[in-house]
Amino acid sequence: MQFTAEVAEVCNFRALTEQSRKIPWVLTGHKGTIESLLHDGNVIELQRRLCSRMSFGTAGLRAAMGAGFALINDLTIIQSTQGLYKYLSIYFPDLGKRGIVVGYDTRGQEASGCTSERLAKLTAAVMLSKDIPVYLFSTYVPTPFVPYAVKNLGAAAGVMLTASHNPKEDNGYKVYWVNGAQISAPHDKEILKCIEESLEPWPESWNENLCSSSPLRSDPLVCISKCYMEELTSVCFHRELNAKTPLKFVHSAFHGVGHNYVQQAFAVFNLPPPIPVPEQKDPDSEFSTVSCPNPEEGESVLELSLRLAGKEGATIVLATDPDADRLAVAEKCDNRWKVFTGNEMAALLGWWMLLNWKDRHPEMVDMESVCMLATTVSSKILKAFAQIEGFHFEETLPGFKWIGNKIHELEKKGKVVLFAFEESIGFMCGSMVPDKDGVSAAAVVAEMAAYLNTKNLTLNRQLENIYEIYGPHISRTSYVICHDPPTIKRIFSRLRNWNGKDEYPDSCGVYRITHIRDVTTGYDSSQPDHKCVLPLTKNSQMVTFTFHSGIVATLRTSGTEPKIKYYTEFCALPGKRLVKRHKAVSMLGFCK
Repeated sequence: MQFTAEVAEVCNFRALTEQSRKIPWVLTGHKGTIESLLHDGNVIELQRRLCSRMSFGTAGLRAAMGAGFALINDLTIIQSTQGLYKYLSIYFPDLGKRGIVVGYDTRGQEASGCTSERLAKLTAAVMLSKDIPVYLFSTYVPTPFVPYAVKNLGAAAGVMLTASHNPKEDNGYKVYWVNGAQISAPHDKEILKCIEESLEPWPESWNENLCSSSPLRSDPLVCISKCYMEELTSVCFHRELNAKTPLKFVHSAFHGVGHNYVQQAFAVFNLPPPIPVPEQKDPDSEFSTVSCPNPEEGESVLELSLRLAGKEGATIVLATDPDADRLAVAEKCDNRWKVFTGNEMAALLGWWMLLNWKDRHPEMVDMESVCMLATTVSSKILKAFAQIEGFHFEETLPGFKWIGNKIHELEKKGKVVLFAFEESIGFMCGSMVPDKDGVSAAAVVAEMAAYLNTKNLTLNRQLENIYEIYGPHISRTSYVICHDPPTIKRIFSRLRNWNGKDEYPDSCGVYRITHIRDVTTGYDSSQPDHKCVLPLTKNSQMVTFTFHSGIVATLRTSGTEPKIKYYTEFCALPGKRLVKRHKAVSMLGFCK
């Protein structure tokens, strides 16, 4: 087989192809793929698969399942876990006592046999082969169960095999630290370094039978489910009222793990059981009834849920994503369905958690010990709450890994975290899990709706009430798909060199830009020293423009999908009504 000198020079291609022949791809179910590509001389595709490795993004390692070092398969999961073991054994002298937690969702690739369950067992096998205790769940669980178990069991770390709401072809390897938060710097970089030093599979790493034979393997399912549901009562405020509600709820598990757990959560809250969408209740790795397994997409993917709600007379629809860490909500309003955005639902949940905290702590005068958090691309509504109510508000970079680690810092200072969110329908009610949690959020939303119903209010009407008190917040969020990294790089380079080198735009059409923050380069024109307060993120793109009109617009690349996302929001002052709402909306559209 002949390859060009240029290709060989790019990534030592001949060496890699020879190395790929030696790798036991047959054990990963992908031998045929690699042999076919080698036989056909498909240099570009082999280069894509073999000349790069996955890196930790906003949600761990995530990629398509398939053959190659850049994709998710048995080999890359074993290599990742060997690297994780190496790092943990250095960081935790008592790793042999602490152990790690391993969970998984219901994803799978039938052709290769690559499933989340199998990958979880291989993850466990690597650790067990080194005499590290492993708490391996015996069945699929919601993603938030892993960080909850890490904290509850005192484990050194946790691994969740999931790709959340990504397309069916994908899978992922999400790592949680000892504090229950997703790993961040410097741990992510150090683990990647250890992975690079641990590429040769250990003999016992392939032995998934260790999961059934090793005395160091235990199943935390019953214990963690029980503890989780008991602790869930900490965010249940009106259990007696819940039992009397006339409201009906529909729940879709989106072919994922959520059905049983949401049913249990409703029982804990003494709420009537939600009506499941039968076609989407049980796990299905093909996600056969939806074009995209992401409930954030709105009405287009909630069709079956809305249709069932109409048939059953339900006014609230709840949809958890496939790994049940996010929640979409819709409400019947004047014979039409309103699907709430993540920002709108956060306004409601933030108000609800604060209301009940104040009811339970009437003696509290100083609210400085109370905290709420949001990512910087999310609505500023919690900031508006804080300015009036006097509690502490923190803003982080996008991704719950930043929120989770910030919560750990705040709690060490004696702060109480009531609520945190990211606009992509990720909510954390209370602080029992330092990560987004669709299971607890579903029960909390249902209780809030039941309470409001006793006041002759709907969720949508209460949202309007919130905006009247704290100021209207109008936001528009969406994305464009781009599979070509060089194109993405050119787009952001142009923004940074608009009127010359290192000169950003000073206007967008007729709208004047007053401040620019670029966390990729560390530039922030609003700061005296022009340096960002938020941490630098050189490996991802994110630029924020603040307009003279009060609109804030952010462009960023997704950490989990081939998307360029944009976020725009117009915030009116508290006590003001948007008489010219149409103008604000048109301005947001122009920014888009």
